[in-house]
Parts: sequence; structure tokens; C-alpha cells
Amino acid sequence: MAQIIDGKALAAQVLARTAQDVADIVASGGTAPGLAVILVGNDPASEVYVGRKISQCRKAGIRSIEHRLPADTPQETVLGLIDELNADPAIHGILVQLPLPKHIDAALVLDRIDPGKDVDGFHPVNVGRLSTGTGGLVPCTPLGVMLLLDSVIDDYRGLNVVVIGKSNIVGKPVSMLLLEREATVTVTHIETKDLPDVARKADIIVAAAGAPHLVRGYWVKPGAVVIDVGITRVVDHDGNTRIVGDCATHELDHAKAVTPVPGGVGPMTIACLLSNTVLAAKRASHA
Repeated sequence: MAQIIDGKALAAQVLARTAQDVADIVASGGTAPGLAVILVGNDPASEVYVGRKISQCRKAGIRSIEHRLPADTPQETVLGLIDELNADPAIHGILVQLPLPKHIDAALVLDRIDPGKDVDGFHPVNVGRLSTGTGGLVPCTPLGVMLLLDSVIDDYRGLNVVVIGKSNIVGKPVSMLLLEREATVTVTHIETKDLPDVARKADIIVAAAGAPHLVRGYWVKPGAVVIDVGITRVVDHDGNTRIVGDCATHELDHAKAVTPVPGGVGPMTIACLLSNTVLAAKRASHA
């Protein structure tokens, strides 16, 4: 049987360390790290996700400041708010919840955030630092993926990794993090020819295509580690909805270890967001 990598338990460890870091900062006379969250409109999924972030911030001792704006808020108003938060020394992290309303240019908004406060790791400066191995803030989900892998893998040197999905949010950054560990990385996507054959050569598969149950049991060689980043809500034959990943986990008993969906990568994303906020605060205090 494959080992199930418990993302909830690992996220709890990350959050505990983060809370201790916050307590140490305050005990030494510093200000508790501050995270500003900007939510434009009332997308239901975004509302739920922001609520979880706020709740975890409180538990970790991070000051969370919400800016909820109507869906018809002009783009210049959003940019002006980011400028104010960039200039506020009490704010160490800025997060703009995506998706944004169609009249707002998401790339322009994300580029406006001070790279040192870009706790999502999406700013071109942080992307460039990641690609060159020169620091910066790492995107939360790829960072969480690496922590999950670290719980079952000691040495990545020479391992074959197949990343399925080429997004700027997961696929590309996680491939760069794995390259830094001396793994041999192949980045694929759902249009890759003979994708099952490519996947079967992998010691590690990171599935981030957003395609429910794309990765079947015969795609995975015995002893491989499988990280399932996908999360899709599907409707069963009886009309009930459930969350599934990119992998047919029930077919992966022959793998070394797999992440469940839900309860795998998801909890790690928020934990790493808070960890990034504390890191940004530490760097700001030494600037």
C-alpha cells in the first residue's frame, strides 16, 4: 500500500513554527507581521478561501487586514490601495485574491505589489529570483509541494521528475525548485504526446493539470512518489458533488507515497502563505 502523505498534519507543523516565529518577533520588541488581503467582488470560492486565510492568520498571531471592494471598483482604485499598502511599514505581505473582475488587469495589479511584500510569489522580480536561484519569495503551492516531497524524499539528485502542467502558479515554479535540488525535470501538459509513457519513467510525478483523474494507475511506475495538486468539483451519478484531484488515487497502491485530495497540497498552500508573510517581515526588519 502507498503511504498517504498527510498534508493537514504537515501544515499544522508549519503553522506551529510560524506562530512561534511571530511570538519571538513580538517578544523581542518587534511588531507582529501584517498581511493585507484585497478581495474585489464576491466570488463564492474566493470568499471561502479568504476566510480560511484570515482564520489561520489569527491562530498564528499575524495581523490580518481585509480590504473588501465592490465588483465594480475601478482598476485605478485597486492600484491606489496597493500603493498605500506598499508604503505602510506595518504591512509586510500583500495578497490580491484571484480571480479579479474582468475589467481589471490582473497582471498589472500583481506587478504593482512591492516584490518584498509579494507573499504569493507572483511578481516578475520574485519569478526571476526563483529561476536564477537567488532568493525571493517562492509561490505558496510549489513551496508546499516541496515540503510534502521532503517528508518522504531525502535526496533528489538524479531522480526523474515529471511535472504535468505548465502554469506560472504551479508547474513552472515547482520545476525550478526541483532543478535546484539536482533532479532531472520534464515539464509536460495535457497536449504532450505519449504522456502516459513519459510519466511511467518518473520517480516523482507532480500532477497540476486541473484534469480530474487524468493520471491513472498504469501511468505510475512502482515506487514512485505522486503529488496531486489538482482540485476539481465533480458531480456524481446521484447528483452529489465531491472534490477530486488529477490522479486516480485508488489505482496507486503500487506507488511509494501519494497525496490525498482533499487534505494534501491544499492545507500546505495557506500554511506557506503565512510562513512567507513572516519571512517578508523578517527581511523588512533587516533592510
